[in-house]
Amino acid sequence: MSRIGNSPVVIPEGVTVEINDKLVTVKGKLGELTQEFSDVAIKVEEGNVIVERFSDKKDEKAKHGLYRSLINNMIEGVSKGWTKNLELVGVGYRASNQGQKLDLALGFSHNIVLHIAPEVQVETVSDKGKNPIIKLTSHDKQLVGQVAAKIRGFRPPEPYKGKGVKFVGEELRRKAGKSA
Repeated sequence: MSRIGNSPVVIPEGVTVEINDKLVTVKGKLGELTQEFSDVAIKVEEGNVIVERFSDKKDEKAKHGLYRSLINNMIEGVSKGWTKNLELVGVGYRASNQGQKLDLALGFSHNIVLHIAPEVQVETVSDKGKNPIIKLTSHDKQLVGQVAAKIRGFRPPEPYKGKGVKFVGEELRRKAGKSA
């Protein structure tokens, strides 16, 4: 039995969950999210969302826990929101934003200008003596992760000096340099 799929998702105050045919819609104070589903039954009972599967087939077992997790992420997103923080490690690495335009100086000949989706709020923090930090906030966990991965992909951290774009708190596997 799926331990994740069997546990119900509690719906907090101010959040509504609607199920129409094969579509789940979650509305809250931060926004609205929808998710299609298949091979499972989703019900709303007494302030909880319950996901049930029809049989013990392998793909239905996999989707049982998957859709429960996706619905939990949607409910948490529209009530609290999701945040990812990226840190720029390296001499001369800078980040600035004007609205939804993120301007990155990552050691290339030209700056990288990235247009961020309107659902994601971007904020840059540049304190003297500290590495610049990019804060991404949204109600959609998948979208925040995708934007953060795209930014990190411009200059992933390298294993010798640790320079590059990394998540705050990320542990890097470091390598020893050349020995004389």
